[in-house]
Amino acid sequence: MEINAINAAVLAKMFLNGAKNLEAKKEWINELNVFPVPDGDTGTNMSMTILSAAKEVSALAQPDMASIAKAISSGSLRGARGNSGVILSQLFRGFTKVIGKEQEITVPVLAAAFQKAVETAYKAVMKPKEGTILTVARGAADKAAQMAEATDDLVCFLDEVIKEAERVLKKTPEMLPVLKQAGVVDSGGQGFVVILQGAYDALLGKELDTAIEAGPAVQVQKITKETEAEIKFGYCTEFIIVLNHPFSEKEERKYKAFLESIGDSIVVVADDEIVKTHVHTNDPGLAIQEALAHGALSRIKIDNMREEHQERLIKDAQKVAAQQAAVQKVQDAAEEVRQEHKDIGFIAVSAGDGLSEVFRGLGADYMIEGGQTMNPSTEDILNAVGNVAADHVFVLPNNKNIILAANQAAALSEQKQVHVIPTKTIPQGITALINFIPEQTAEENEARMMEEIQNVKTGQVTYAVRDTVIDDKEIRQDDYMGIGDKTILAVGRELEQVTLEMTESMIDDDAAIVSIYYGEEVTQEAAQAIADKISAGHEDLEVEVQYGGQPIYYYLVSVE
Repeated sequence: MEINAINAAVLAKMFLNGAKNLEAKKEWINELNVFPVPDGDTGTNMSMTILSAAKEVSALAQPDMASIAKAISSGSLRGARGNSGVILSQLFRGFTKVIGKEQEITVPVLAAAFQKAVETAYKAVMKPKEGTILTVARGAADKAAQMAEATDDLVCFLDEVIKEAERVLKKTPEMLPVLKQAGVVDSGGQGFVVILQGAYDALLGKELDTAIEAGPAVQVQKITKETEAEIKFGYCTEFIIVLNHPFSEKEERKYKAFLESIGDSIVVVADDEIVKTHVHTNDPGLAIQEALAHGALSRIKIDNMREEHQERLIKDAQKVAAQQAAVQKVQDAAEEVRQEHKDIGFIAVSAGDGLSEVFRGLGADYMIEGGQTMNPSTEDILNAVGNVAADHVFVLPNNKNIILAANQAAALSEQKQVHVIPTKTIPQGITALINFIPEQTAEENEARMMEEIQNVKTGQVTYAVRDTVIDDKEIRQDDYMGIGDKTILAVGRELEQVTLEMTESMIDDDAAIVSIYYGEEVTQEAAQAIADKISAGHEDLEVEVQYGGQPIYYYLVSVE
């Protein structure tokens, strides 16, 4: 099969199928996050980003290259969530700059589009890190440039580009030691490869359902035998093979072919020492038996997806209801902030009603419900900016995974000057607001806040969702983890002990104030008991306890 040119209709199908493929595998990509936290969200963020663009592409009645390019670029930029979603949107932005000028896509055009995509994405990231989605995309672009000189066949071209992307993806653990230690490849890079694979399937003409739904309805789906029957293969099976000897290409192809014969949703990531395997099958024993022929097995995980499907239906409905309630909160807040026009206003991202009250008490004009569990999109932030009656609007992302989306919103804002203070944690955002001086200019306040947030140390306590090893700390599923600004500070089976150990590691000779914000699953008495023990050991410290109400994270602790 040889294809020398792609028209607008085929491009639309390829893009939509790439989006569908990512949506189908987002939960597996979420599980690739290095830190085994319960709110890993790379797959979700990338999926929501591309689906925002896919909805605009699907809405085009008679698409041509220019209109598809505009829909992809605009939809992904505004729908971008999280760092991975923002980087993906920038890849699409660069890609569409090239294809939007063409009537059809040939190998040279596609190669140039890959190059422009990578160039644009690298420019958008202040400190690009190798071993990430950027590295995988660059590997694909470099291979595209080589193949443009070797073939005019788009099928051959894309096949080789995807193989190279997969090869670079396998090498990401060698580029980022934290990936190797956790036994995973880069999640963003994996998402990028999944999109390419879906697009390639569409090019080959495989029967596809590329309809993109407008959005879920708030209802609990009735669980029936017919619903369960939608799951063809019932067991999600994952394990790592510690190889007796490195896989040859022939062995790897044979291994994948066997897995395809017993299941679907197959992902095989191999290097010289290990092979990480994911397959949905009705007989996990067959997969395990085949794997044992190649080496010893570790980290075996088998989940009954039919049971999980029932639970997820209920959780999804609850989540949609919560999201719609959050939208209503935003609309209600918009009505509340119809205040007199002023020079400087503030937007803060917050998860938890107690934390939101703290921000409001410090002068925040507008709250965006979100955080690590639900990163707001670029458009969410832009809408918030529009609802603050001020010439200068300061945005406090309060999460490192929201900063890029906030910066993107600032670049897209036309009517107001948007200042993004790159707060990576809630305590940094609180410190930024405390240091605001109304009598000074926006520029003077920005400089002060940028300086002061550097003096805040933050710790967060949650639980582990899988076994792993990070920074030589052995972590077991359901362990409590105290996560600092850069690494995991404490691990254990007792919540109070982990919180105390984490906090003690943050306290130094310069520390003056310790603030403890307890979450929705923690009592005030338990939080106060921790505060009392810290005070007993450090009489010169001021220790505060406040209700945060945040989900998933039992405690947020700041040391200043």
